[in-house]
Amino acid sequence: MSGDPWITVVGAVAAVCTTVAFVPQIVRIRRQGGRDLSYGMLLLYLAGVLLWLGYGLLIGARAVILANVAATLLVSLTLVLKWLSGRSSTKSTAAGPSRRVRIAIDMDEVIADSFGKHLRIYNQTFGQSLTRSDVIGCSLSASVPSSQSEATRQIVRAPGFFADLDEIDGGREVVRQLAERYEVFIASAAMEVPNSFADKYAWLQERFPFIDPSHIVFCGDKAILDVDYLIDDTARHFDRFRGTPILFDAPHNRSETRFRRVEGWDEVAKMFLTTPLPEGRPALATKPELPEALLDMP
Repeated sequence: MSGDPWITVVGAVAAVCTTVAFVPQIVRIRRQGGRDLSYGMLLLYLAGVLLWLGYGLLIGARAVILANVAATLLVSLTLVLKWLSGRSSTKSTAAGPSRRVRIAIDMDEVIADSFGKHLRIYNQTFGQSLTRSDVIGCSLSASVPSSQSEATRQIVRAPGFFADLDEIDGGREVVRQLAERYEVFIASAAMEVPNSFADKYAWLQERFPFIDPSHIVFCGDKAILDVDYLIDDTARHFDRFRGTPILFDAPHNRSETRFRRVEGWDEVAKMFLTTPLPEGRPALATKPELPEALLDMP
């Protein structure tokens, strides 16, 4: 009989521990979600406490009844919170992260007239008078006599070639307006001419100072770009690109018919800037809102 109080204490402590065991888990679900919890474990535990509750009712054990009523409520609450957190996570994933529409813009032959300079230096070097209309459907080095091809390719690799390029008409102002409404990146495949990095960066800083340096991307493969649109003059840069490609017209791509083509920056402006800009900072959208002019794109 002397051991009866200790038996009662042990039983009471055990009942308290099993009853409140789910309180820390409930707090964690509220803060971090319940993805790591198993529905199977929770349901089995709930079945167990319900059976204990039934057992307590059958034998008239008040302590067992109270402990398992409390445990039933806590486990049920845990199940409800896990289900609610799962629904919230699913909706968030389906909607995607909130952000502005992203547009990546190539540099050469889109905002910078590298071809014009290339053609001019070629004509001066070899005493020729080629024009843009003489170079249709292929690169300049493929249009000249084979004996001049390698020297023609090397022109763009000369130090300083990209330092003083002319701008493509209309590019600066339209890009400025795009940057006010969308998230704009300048993406150049500079790996083709590795010594062009410094010149291209300095050119962009001088001519397009409103583009943040963190939005200037030098890369070899533009498939890495996580953007909604890519405006580029070179069709192969659209290989494996997951967004919408827009081909900027240039002599070398005239035979390309797979992509939506724009003839110049006026057309880009019509596609992206025809709707009125919202006052103040554009609101973030859960899904990119597409300009009406783009809805009919193939």
